[in-house]
Amino acid sequence: MPRLAFGGRADPSEGDVLPVSQTGAVTIVQPMLPLWDEPPRTHRDRILAHQSDRVSWLKARARGVTATDVARLTSEKAVKTLALEKILGSRFGGNAYTAHGLLREPMIGRWAGRVYGMRASNELFHAEHNPLHLATPDGLRELENGRVELCEIKTTSHSWRGIPRNYLRQVWWQQYVLGAERTLVVWERHDDFVPVSSEPECRWVDRDDAEIGKLIVLADDLLRAMRRDPR
Repeated sequence: MPRLAFGGRADPSEGDVLPVSQTGAVTIVQPMLPLWDEPPRTHRDRILAHQSDRVSWLKARARGVTATDVARLTSEKAVKTLALEKILGSRFGGNAYTAHGLLREPMIGRWAGRVYGMRASNELFHAEHNPLHLATPDGLRELENGRVELCEIKTTSHSWRGIPRNYLRQVWWQQYVLGAERTLVVWERHDDFVPVSSEPECRWVDRDDAEIGKLIVLADDLLRAMRRDPR
């Protein structure tokens, strides 16, 4: 229980006190309460940039750790290699496979929208507690409870028995950044850049907090390496 301070004086080392005037009147200070509850923050409150503003989007991505970066974070050696690339710039400008993926992504995205209600996303989001942990999912859908489910689109020339590990790292990172519980991974196989089926394949991937925890550690190591911080 707070103690009384007589004569309007109090020893700060004594802890909380209630001021008492010379007449003996006690002033009780009540905490200020909001008039209404603030709505909870959602992923929409954490948009840093849009792909339509290419310069801002690229600058924000360069300063932080994206899902594309995280796909490569497998070891401390990988962290150092990627840190140098982000500081100095990457020499990779794309190839026939990346060009094919960019060409096919909108078409595959329309299928995901028609069948699963996913909408294309071009926003760059940051995580709730770290503005340098970033992600731009290929698509998302908002649920009634305010949560989101994500969509990740890939093209490949190989048959998949399972989703490759580097793509799973991307998926888990996006789930962490946006607070999603699962992601629909959609992939289209091609033979010499010609789709082999009229419809893509897909699979839901659930959130894995243990794997996300490992990725957060590596991402923070990458940020320190980018700052050249030895800690």
